[in-house]
Amino acid sequence: MEELKDDYLDSHYIHRSNWLRAAVLGANDGILSTASIAIGISAASQTREPIILATVAGLVAGALSMAAGEYVSVSSQTDIEKADILREEQELLEMPEIELLRLAEIYEKRGLKKETALTVAKELTEHDALGAHVRDELGLNEISQANPIQAALASGASFTVGGLLPLLATLFLPLKNMEYYLYGSALLFLILLGTLAAKTGGSSIMKAILRVSFWGTVAMGLTALVGYLFGVNVA
Repeated sequence: MEELKDDYLDSHYIHRSNWLRAAVLGANDGILSTASIAIGISAASQTREPIILATVAGLVAGALSMAAGEYVSVSSQTDIEKADILREEQELLEMPEIELLRLAEIYEKRGLKKETALTVAKELTEHDALGAHVRDELGLNEISQANPIQAALASGASFTVGGLLPLLATLFLPLKNMEYYLYGSALLFLILLGTLAAKTGGSSIMKAILRVSFWGTVAMGLTALVGYLFGVNVA
């Protein structure tokens, strides 16, 4: 039975959604942010050092900002979830009959007959009243519950990994027409990331590639335009 449960979970992808979302967002932002900074500076600079310095600064600041932002955001979500669970626990103590009918109504709306819905609600209430309401009334479960530390670490680490790729490009690619090399390499990295994320999440690879290619091009193109418009030669 346990093996059957594990096989069932392995055949679906929703249990990966929390960490996959944070990791993909971090890596995508790492590639796009640092590449865009490097492209903008290279469009206005004749030397390599300012490009590298700006890219490193963007990488460090972005990784820390990404981790902190993800932690704060997910922590806020966790606080809301905990407050709702405590509120639900209090309601079960103060008005158990109303909560029972509310649970039965949920099951009835999902397709059960009124009598069956009430029977199911009673049995689940006897087994684990709070668990039933948290799952079916609040819509919370082990998969959807937020983990601030996990999300922060995944975002910060994946941003760093993503940001290192454009940084390596600024170190080793030719200085002449650097912005075009950066755009091409960053686009390639984004396509690889989109493909990997789509395969891991079991979604459409082509849709992921088109999405990251379009928005990546827009972001890097606008940043390069800013560099050209200012036209400051950083020596």
